[in-house]
Amino acid sequence: MELAIRLRNNGIDAIIDQFELKAGDDVPHFMETNLSNANKILMICTERYVDKADKGSGGVGYEKMIITSNLLEKINESKVIPIIRQNGEIKVPTFLKTKLYINFSKDDDYEYSYDDLVRTIHNSPVFEKPPVGNNPFKAVKKEELDGDSKLLDETLSMIINLQGVDPSVNSTRVANNLNISTAMFRVLATKLIKLDYVKWSSDTRWVRATDKGFLYAHNKNLIK
Repeated sequence: MELAIRLRNNGIDAIIDQFELKAGDDVPHFMETNLSNANKILMICTERYVDKADKGSGGVGYEKMIITSNLLEKINESKVIPIIRQNGEIKVPTFLKTKLYINFSKDDDYEYSYDDLVRTIHNSPVFEKPPVGNNPFKAVKKEELDGDSKLLDETLSMIINLQGVDPSVNSTRVANNLNISTAMFRVLATKLIKLDYVKWSSDTRWVRATDKGFLYAHNKNLIK
């Protein structure tokens, strides 16, 4: 109950029989429906729960039957998360032995385990998988301009000519003079930045041409 309340306070629609059931309700129907519809199923593995699951007794045994049989085809076993809350040797139901679990057994580590659980349910890992970088032993191909080199030249020319001898020029002013949206200007400026022809000055509201950009523009007669 305490765990369910805390999960709900952290943006998780935790469903537990104490919240949902009242006298006269159909218990098997409640179990089947919610085990089928849930995005995640938390199996709180106390010693007693594991013993009941392995023996197939009581409501625990019925839960096991639902998850491991074809009774509910919608259930995907990968959404079952074993939660260990035990003393001594760790035990999990036989049908969950291959699954990674979260250990809530040590009170001193409870907050770390709880954070791990909430991150798992919200799909918000501590460590994001980084993108694959370039092969350090393979030459990087020169970036293509995607067929818009003329538009990039016009944008660079406008930046340089409006900047003049000033340290930078307002991005909105450049966009207005090019008769394009500020969003489109940002796309073009980002491409020029990748070529090291321009840089943002303090933030995206201001932009400036680099020495490389000035030399490129001069060689292509883009400077008025």
